[in-house]
Amino acid sequence: MSKRNSQAAKTAARERLRQERERQAKRDKVKRQVIVAGSIVGVLAIAGGISYAVMQGNKPGYWEAAKNDKLVKPANTTGKNGTTVVIGKASAKKTLVMYEDPRCPICAQFEQAVGSTVDKGVEDGQYKVQFVGATFIDNGAPGEGSKNALSAMGAALNVSPEAFLDYKKALYSAKWHPEETDDKFKDDDYLIEIANTVDALKNNKEFQNAVTNGTYDKWALDMSATFDDSGVTGTPTLKMDGKTLTGPDGKNAPMTPAHFNTAIEAALKA
Repeated sequence: MSKRNSQAAKTAARERLRQERERQAKRDKVKRQVIVAGSIVGVLAIAGGISYAVMQGNKPGYWEAAKNDKLVKPANTTGKNGTTVVIGKASAKKTLVMYEDPRCPICAQFEQAVGSTVDKGVEDGQYKVQFVGATFIDNGAPGEGSKNALSAMGAALNVSPEAFLDYKKALYSAKWHPEETDDKFKDDDYLIEIANTVDALKNNKEFQNAVTNGTYDKWALDMSATFDDSGVTGTPTLKMDGKTLTGPDGKNAPMTPAHFNTAIEAALKA
């Protein structure tokens, strides 16, 4: 091979190498641009995800939003926002105020043991009963069953006072009342299943629609606020003429018919 041909070959090789380096540099540049773009998209996606999560976190929950719903008062209520629920004969001179939370296990025990005795006093005209519903167990347990059950009780009250009493008795019954830590009352279907054991509510479409549509959710929250403003700190609490009725221990609600009768007789005479 001549020197001239050897030099030309080397020059051509160097040119090919230069061109290949340029092509590789371009490929590397494009690759870097893709990586950077991908990183930016990833960062934006993460930022967007964080923003969405923050927005979702700041978005009010269902019951928080329900505070702004239009108030629908159940029939058979009076007072501010329809939160005064009094059942009994107009001729009864005194009123027994009962503070209860639907999820309260002690309220369930009270209803199972003493409920019929309370009802008899109402039927006999000894006193009227005013019901004040609480939902504080939802905050401690936590959950939403107290609010949901109270709303369903409003739907029952809208049917009739008798339906309300019978439904309350069913909710607190040994068969249907869940453990305090079991938030079964949050389930509309469960509340309707219980209602189907009450004659006035069985297959009652108006009642069922009110439960599933949350017709009385706002009312339940207003009722709960009435409890919060009462100064009462636990359930069940019974009061007459502003004085708390207690059992023999002088602290807790009377939990037997005999103890209730003793307390109510003293309150009626006061």
